[in-house]
Amino acid sequence: MSRVRLRDYDNSWYHPGRSKLWQAGWFFIGLPLFRCTVLPLSGFRVRLLKIFGANVGRGVVIKPGVNIKYPWHLRVGDHVWLGEGCWIDNLTLVYIGDDVCISQGAYLCTGNHNWSDPAFGLKVDPIVLGNGSWVGARATVSPGVTLGEGAVAASGSVVTRTIPDYEIHAGNPAAFVRRRVLSGGLAPLSKAARAV
Repeated sequence: MSRVRLRDYDNSWYHPGRSKLWQAGWFFIGLPLFRCTVLPLSGFRVRLLKIFGANVGRGVVIKPGVNIKYPWHLRVGDHVWLGEGCWIDNLTLVYIGDDVCISQGAYLCTGNHNWSDPAFGLKVDPIVLGNGSWVGARATVSPGVTLGEGAVAASGSVVTRTIPDYEIHAGNPAAFVRRRVLSGGLAPLSKAARAV
């Protein structure tokens, strides 16, 4: 019978995408300035992210206390809001479309461990947040998840599967609650329904 042997853990295959010096620059200079609560300006935070390799669009609002693992694995569209204390733990790509809201304390996690591996090997998968989607306060988005256009991960939910366009999911694990209806009309049709 196999036993868990964490002493055999080996993630030497994983490369964060930048040199150790670049990583140190982010962790010891960039990140402390980025997270600083006495510097309330989003523009300053956006510039820091860009200096360290992030692709950030126009009109992005970044509140104090946001944590980003590796800016060079971050792609952010236009008019995105990142709430206080949200954590983008991006060992690989996190793509955030236009008009996306990530609320306070939300956690986006691109890395996990293979529970069937006795050495608990590292696995990484990107996260994609479609245009107009919303990650509620203290929600968790797991590796490999996509939130479709206009999709909602409700507050406190744990999202382990893709949420289709204009659906609201809640709970642990997150499950379908209802279609998202925008004021002034019905929820837009899903891409599959538009193709018919």
